[in-house]
Amino acid sequence: MTTTIARPAAANPEPAVITKRSRGQRRNLMPKTLVTLLALVILFVFLVPLASMIFTSLQTMNQLVEPGAPIWPAQPATFEFEGKTLDVYKVPMEDGTTQELAMYKPGRRESQFIDPANPGAGPIAWKGNWRGLERPWTFAPTWSNYSQAWTTIDLGRLFINTLAIAVIGIIGTLLSCSLVAYGFTRFRFPGRDILFTLLIATIFLPSAVTIVPTYAFFQRIGWVGTWLPLTVPHFFANAYNVFLLRQYFMTIPRELDEAAMIDGASPLRILTSVILPMSTPVLVAVSLFHLVFAWNDYFAPLIYLSTRPDLQPIAVGLARFNGIYGSNPPLIQASALMASILPIIMFFMAQKVFMQGVVVTGVDK
Repeated sequence: MTTTIARPAAANPEPAVITKRSRGQRRNLMPKTLVTLLALVILFVFLVPLASMIFTSLQTMNQLVEPGAPIWPAQPATFEFEGKTLDVYKVPMEDGTTQELAMYKPGRRESQFIDPANPGAGPIAWKGNWRGLERPWTFAPTWSNYSQAWTTIDLGRLFINTLAIAVIGIIGTLLSCSLVAYGFTRFRFPGRDILFTLLIATIFLPSAVTIVPTYAFFQRIGWVGTWLPLTVPHFFANAYNVFLLRQYFMTIPRELDEAAMIDGASPLRILTSVILPMSTPVLVAVSLFHLVFAWNDYFAPLIYLSTRPDLQPIAVGLARFNGIYGSNPPLIQASALMASILPIIMFFMAQKVFMQGVVVTGVDK
């Protein structure tokens, strides 16, 4: 007779494997969480000045000088009684509660208040110094600051001037810098590397060195007082944008040029039909860079357009506006916020393409 001994089944290893995986996932989750929190803190720090700018632009001068006023736009509570506007205060009562009462007749030791919830009850006597009472505030943004700043500074004209200068400069920059970058990328000629090095070296040349001779030249040819000194030089390329475009053009395979040459395309046709259509990200990046430069340019327009306020861009107009209304911070912040809103909107609209151009993304061969 044969006896069979049953052996215990092996333990299932799956729970142990799942436990190890969950622990590993938790370990990987902690660094990501810390990085996310750090990014949120940095974002909050960067957005605090913008929030302060928005809040200030919606406030009134009375709120700015009022002690104990909140940082957000608000108005102190008031109450209409017998044709008069009474200020409302937080008044502590004898039973330990606090009520919002309207000041009817102030006094040094005793004042009279009106209850806005029951004005028919008549004045309420309160003993104490009313100057130490707090005032309730209600959210009340002053949107009229924006309309007042717009009409006072003639912001519409400044927008048109700045946009015209920026668009003309963008066209000149794209045309000239694309041609120069294409020449350094696709053509071989003696001294090419030396010329490119000299071009890049001009980035380190301080702009203050060329102010006097440049102004003297433009003055001699009669361009002072026009947009020509602010637009024409951009049709002759600049080192920074040439460098960006050249680095991007180098990532485009030469096989595409050779295929176009077999079909009979000229070098200019290759640039316009092959290189530029594949370089949209870097072209957008260069355009945004020049837009921000033209929008923030202050010194050059101040020199060449000092006698023509009707042609000045927004940077010079804001500086003039600040000099006149420097004692009114809400108007200053409102005008500055309206002046910066267009570049911000354009950046967010082209953010994806802009980032591709900045990192100089290549193409698959």
